[in-house]
Amino acid sequence: MSAGENGGSGGCINGIKSALRVIPNFPKPGIMFQDITTLLLDPKAFKDTIDLFVERYKDKDISVIVGIEARGFIFGPPIALAIGAKFVPLRKPKKLPGEVISEKYILEYGSDCLEMHVGAVESGDRALVVDDLVATGGTLCAAMNLLGSGAVEITREAIVRAC
Repeated sequence: MSAGENGGSGGCINGIKSALRVIPNFPKPGIMFQDITTLLLDPKAFKDTIDLFVERYKDKDISVIVGIEARGFIFGPPIALAIGAKFVPLRKPKKLPGEVISEKYILEYGSDCLEMHVGAVESGDRALVVDDLVATGGTLCAAMNLLGSGAVEITREAIVRAC
C-alpha cells in the first residue's frame, strides 16, 4: 500500500507527525528537538515516511542518494533501493577507508567536516541529498560542495523532519 492510499497523504503525514517525539530545550534551551527514534519504533509510520519520499522522487531520474551521517543513513538506503539508485554515505572524518575528499563547514556551535569516497559519484549523476534538518545550512552546503567537485547535478535536497 502506498502512502497515498487509505486516507491520502494527509492521514499518513498526521501519523508520521504523531510518531515523532518533541523534546523541548534539547540539546540547548530554545530548541524543540524532533526525535525520530520514536518514528523508527512505529513500522507503519517509518514505512509511510519512506513511501512518501519514494513517491516524490521515483520519476526524477535520480541516480544517487546521498545520506549525511547519521540520520541520512537511516532514510537514504531504503529510498535508494526503492528508486533503483546507488547510495553514498557522507561521513565524519576518519570513518571511511580508502581515498576520500573532505569539506569543512561551520555549525552554530563550532565547525565540522564531511568526507566522501573518491569516485563515489560520477559526472552526470543526479543526486538527492537526505539529512534530518537544516539549522545553519552548513552541513548541506558542505554536502553540495563535495558533490559539486564531481560535477554532479544536485536535483533537490530532501530534509527528513517533522512537517
